[in-house]
Amino acid sequence: MVQQRPTLSIVVPCYNEEPVMEETIRQLSDVLNGLIGEELVSDKSFLLFVNDGSSDRTWEMITEHHERNPLVYGLKLAANVGHQNALLGGLMQAKELADCVISIDADLQDDVRVIREFVLRYLEGNEIVYGVRECRSTDAWFKRNSALAFYRLMKWMGLRVVYNHADYRLMSKNALEQLAKFKEVNLFLRGMVPLIGLKSTTVKYNRLERFAGESKYPLKKMLAFAFEGITSLSVEPIRLVTVSGFLFFGVSILAGIYSVLSKLSGNVVTGWTSLMLSLWFIGGMVLISLGLLGEYVGKIYKEVKHRPLYLIEQELYSLTGSLMKAKGTPLENDAREQ
Repeated sequence: MVQQRPTLSIVVPCYNEEPVMEETIRQLSDVLNGLIGEELVSDKSFLLFVNDGSSDRTWEMITEHHERNPLVYGLKLAANVGHQNALLGGLMQAKELADCVISIDADLQDDVRVIREFVLRYLEGNEIVYGVRECRSTDAWFKRNSALAFYRLMKWMGLRVVYNHADYRLMSKNALEQLAKFKEVNLFLRGMVPLIGLKSTTVKYNRLERFAGESKYPLKKMLAFAFEGITSLSVEPIRLVTVSGFLFFGVSILAGIYSVLSKLSGNVVTGWTSLMLSLWFIGGMVLISLGLLGEYVGKIYKEVKHRPLYLIEQELYSLTGSLMKAKGTPLENDAREQ
């Protein structure tokens, strides 16, 4: 059994979240105070807001709340590094101060009321607790069906993703220590976390409407995110290229026989045979294959550089509200220096 009254951290990556920050801090503070009052978590528990290079007043608001709310800690990244990198940075920082960490987005679409269930599942001995959507009734038709196709494609590609789970989860300190051993630069956390293999469970909830602001994941970014996940954790696309090569080689033989017979019978226009066999058929496959291989080569190029995934500019941890300048913290070095 895990220890009683663990220290809980709730990590919230933030990018231009000024419209929702007040309400997000209020709701999460209420939830955390409630857990402390029930003696489910330690009074040393805290909220860690990770500012991912916001251009609005997000960081100023985090600083202001930190000065008057002892639960609010802050982490300011030196530049915008993307949701997954910012989330990882927050997790790696929080694991040094907490026994378990919950990650949640700032838009309040993930129901904060189930955080209590997360903690209870953790106290039962689970190292990872996944927040899973009960249904997608609030999504538009296209969003709902594209998400279904996304998870099916991930499963088909051999990825161990949890269906209808995003990045709303609880992880124990031990689970985060194991995650820190993954040295990928191309991050897809919802595919990496299941690879840890520790005892886990799920908590179902209904996703809410966004409290304010706009979604940071329009269709273009969602498609790019899906492609990133597939190519970061699976080699199946490369194998598909090989299988397609053999398949189209066989088809090209049949097409060649048909083209030759058509030419001998005089039923074709001059030049049609060579066009069919070379330009459209083979050329298209070659370009697709080269593009896919190039994607993997590009990922290898990023990996071998060993660049840090995030750099910390400022930290807000002390209860006095003072700003601390990050000086290559052990967490940062532990997480990404290779």
